[in-house]
Amino acid sequence: QVQLVESGGGLVQAGGSLRLSCAASERTFSNYIMGWFRQAPGKEREFVAVISRFGGPTYYADSVKGRFTISRDNAKNTVYLQMNSLKLEDTAVYYCAAKRPPITTNTDEYAYWGQGTPVTVSS
Repeated sequence: QVQLVESGGGLVQAGGSLRLSCAASERTFSNYIMGWFRQAPGKEREFVAVISRFGGPTYYADSVKGRFTISRDNAKNTVYLQMNSLKLEDTAVYYCAAKRPPITTNTDEYAYWGQGTPVTVSS
């Protein structure tokens, strides 16, 4: 059982930056594909970014490409999401998730989820 705990969310002005972190309890963290997803009020949970076991390849939703960067530190059992040039439409609860290979952007295929961290972008 993999336990995931997100942190780093908060209130930020449009154009600003935030860095989310997700710490995993699993000693074999590098066995897992790690993804970030988000859910805005009244909307379904959607894919944001995913990273393979050792840092590459990575994939991004078109809406965040060029603004967000996913990375991981297997020595710290942590995955990150650097979010730059934030927009109002980035407001959502952000979740990290884990699965065993293969890599996928499909929300339904992720077995383990964190509790989420809220991000609010204001004008």
